[in-house]
Amino acid sequence: MSLFATKPLHKILADAEKESLKKTLGPGQLIALGIGAIIGAGIFSLTGTAAANFSGPAIAISFVIAAFGCAFAGFCYSEFSTMIPIAGSAYTYAYATLGEIVAWVIGWALVLEYAVGAAGVSVSWSSTMDSILQSFGIHLPPALVNSPFDPTPGIANIPAVIIVMLMSAILIVGVQESARFNAFIVVVKIAVVILFIGIGYFFVNYQNYHPFIPPNRGKFGEFGWSGVVRGAGRIFFAYIGFDAVSTAAQETKNPKRDMPIGILGSLGVCTILYILYGFVLTGLVNYKDLNVAAPLAIAVNHFPQSYAFMGFVLKLGSLAGLTSVILVMLLGQSRVFFSMSRDGLLPKLFSDLHPRYRTPWKSNLMLMLCTSILGCFIPINNLGDITNIGTLFAFVLVCIGIVIMRRTRPDLPRPFRTPWVPFLPIFGAFVNLLLMATLSGITWAAFLVWMAVGLMVYFSYSKAHSVVQRS
Repeated sequence: MSLFATKPLHKILADAEKESLKKTLGPGQLIALGIGAIIGAGIFSLTGTAAANFSGPAIAISFVIAAFGCAFAGFCYSEFSTMIPIAGSAYTYAYATLGEIVAWVIGWALVLEYAVGAAGVSVSWSSTMDSILQSFGIHLPPALVNSPFDPTPGIANIPAVIIVMLMSAILIVGVQESARFNAFIVVVKIAVVILFIGIGYFFVNYQNYHPFIPPNRGKFGEFGWSGVVRGAGRIFFAYIGFDAVSTAAQETKNPKRDMPIGILGSLGVCTILYILYGFVLTGLVNYKDLNVAAPLAIAVNHFPQSYAFMGFVLKLGSLAGLTSVILVMLLGQSRVFFSMSRDGLLPKLFSDLHPRYRTPWKSNLMLMLCTSILGCFIPINNLGDITNIGTLFAFVLVCIGIVIMRRTRPDLPRPFRTPWVPFLPIFGAFVNLLLMATLSGITWAAFLVWMAVGLMVYFSYSKAHSVVQRS
C-alpha cells in the first residue's frame, strides 16, 4: 500500500465521461467566472487591515507582490488543467500525478481556503450589513455584531451566522447556476469597484500618501519594506478564487485553449483593479483609520454629502459580492469533500445525496455548523491569515508538481506548457513560501496543528478505506 499510489488517468477520464457535463463555457465566460470568484473575498475585507497594520499607502505595491505569486501558480494550474481537464482542481491533479498522500494534503489544505475563507467573508458581510442598516437609522447592539476577540469585544457575531446558514440552506435545496446569472454578478462587482475608483479619485487627500511607505517600527512586518511584503501575505486573500476556474474544465468547450485564458485573464483584470482600488482607498482614508472589517463602507463615508446615495449603492453592491463569494466557497468546499469521500478518503456521509434535491446535504450541514461557529467567534484577521496560509501551501505544491511531472511523465500531452520550467515554477514556489513566512506565529501554529490532525485522519481512516489502495 503505497502512500504515493496514483489514481489512473484513464479511470478519472472514464468517471468524468459518465457524468456527461454539458460543455458550454468559452474563454469570456471563464474569465467572468474567475472574476466572479475573486472579487469580493478580500478586496472588500482585508485591504483595510493590511494597510493599517503593515503596508500603509504602499498597499498598492503589496497587491503587485501578491499578484506575482498568483501568476506563477496560475501558469502551473493552466498546464495541469489542460493535461487533466476534469473537475476537482488541485486535489484531482495531485491524485492523478503525485500520489494519494499529496492529494490528501492538498485536499485538507483546501478546507482552509474554502470553509475558513467563507467564515472570514461572513465577518466582512456582517460589518457591511451593519453599516447599511445604520444608513436607515438601525443600530445593531455591538455585542451581537462583534466577536469576543475583536478590538471592541462582543458576545457573538450573529449576522455572520445568519448569512452562513442562509447560503447553506440554498445549497442544500440546490442552485442552478447559469452563465447569464454569473455574468450579471460579475458586472455588479466590477461596477462597484470602478465606481469607487472613478468617484473616489476626485476626493483623494494627497496628504494621506505621506509617507507612502511608513518607516519600520523596529519589528519585521510593521511597516517599511518588510511591512509591504507582509501586507502582500495578508491581502493574498483578495486573489483567492482564481483556481475555481480550473474546476470548470470539464464544462469548457475547448479546455486546451480556454483554460489558460480564463485563469490568467481573470488574474490580470483583478490585479489592475486591485492596484487602483488600494491607491484610492488609502487616499480617501488615512491608513491608520482602516483597521476595520469593511474598509469600503468606511471610505464611502468620506464622499461629499451630494454623493451619499452613491455611497449606499456601493455598500449594497459590495454586500451582493460578498454574499455570492460565501455561496461559491461553501459550494467549492462541499465539492472537494464529495470527491474525497467518493475516493474513500472521507466517510460516505460526505457524498450522500439528498433523495429529493440531489445535493450533498449532510456535508453542507456540517460545513454550516463549523463555518458559522468560526464566523461567530473569530476576528476576520485571524480567519484571513489561516485561509491565506492554506491556499499558499496548495500553490507551493502545485508549482512543485509541475517540475516533478516534467521529470516523471514527460510523455503526457501538454496543450499548454508552463514557460521556463523549472525556473518559473521554482520561483513561484519560492514567492509563495516567502508570503507564507510573513504570516504570524499563531497562524503557523494553527496551520501545523491542522495538518497534523489531517495526517492523523489519513493514517487512522483514509488509507484503509481508499478505493485506490484497496483496488
